[in-house]
Amino acid sequence: MNIKRACVIGWPVSHSRSPLIHGYWLGKYGILGSYDRQAVPPGAVRAFLDSLGEEGYLGCNVTLPHKETVFDLVNIADEATRRLGVVNTVFSRNGELWGTSTDGEGFLASVEAEIAGWEVSGRNIMLLGAGGAARAIAGTLVARGAAQVQVANRTLERAEILRNDFGKRIMPLAWDAAPAALAELDLLVNTTSLGMTGQPPLQIDLGRLPGAAVVADIVYVPLETAFLRSARERGNRIVGGLGMLLHQAVRGFELWFGTRPEVTRDLHDFIAESIEKGYRST
Repeated sequence: MNIKRACVIGWPVSHSRSPLIHGYWLGKYGILGSYDRQAVPPGAVRAFLDSLGEEGYLGCNVTLPHKETVFDLVNIADEATRRLGVVNTVFSRNGELWGTSTDGEGFLASVEAEIAGWEVSGRNIMLLGAGGAARAIAGTLVARGAAQVQVANRTLERAEILRNDFGKRIMPLAWDAAPAALAELDLLVNTTSLGMTGQPPLQIDLGRLPGAAVVADIVYVPLETAFLRSARERGNRIVGGLGMLLHQAVRGFELWFGTRPEVTRDLHDFIAESIEKGYRST
């Protein structure tokens, strides 16, 4: 009996909801397979990857803090991932391990799925934060034709690194200058952990943000952050972080299990209920 197996590695990894997502799809598509959590401490990543096939795994997802380490240990499957410098999805081909990043495409797919008719081409966008998530999202936005991507960060030098790596359509911005720069935006995105359960709230004056602008947050615990709630209450359309989590998982599942899965409302609600007990979609 050939059971297809994949997993997620991280340190820690117990919080990951990837097993719920992939387990849902395995059941839905009738695939004989499993998806596990593997807690891999720093310093043991190379050994784990070397034994991936021997353990019966077709590949793995990679979460913090291993995304940069894994980038240096596998073959890079595409130029977009090479520019990012991080890997979140590992798969085996002809006995070799390859790596790619699906975070940026997952974010963009979540916006396109939530906001009917929305396209990134020609849009003016601001990212709050310049960390790993911002890097993945910025690279995808530029590649897909965004007109301008402002990156507001408390340490301006980190935003400037993104401009150096992704080109002149990236505009570094001091954090305090962000509220005044909202007036021409089509999309505003929180890429920081601010607003996550247990973290300080994200505080920004949205007064100058156009009513037609979309506001997104990559945080998914809670499902609706105070940042998103304030945007919704002033009439902006919003996109929560759970969509990115679901859509970034699509390509990995296809690589490992041979079926391209669909992100449905039922899946969204299933994972949402695991985050907030009693959740019901409206």
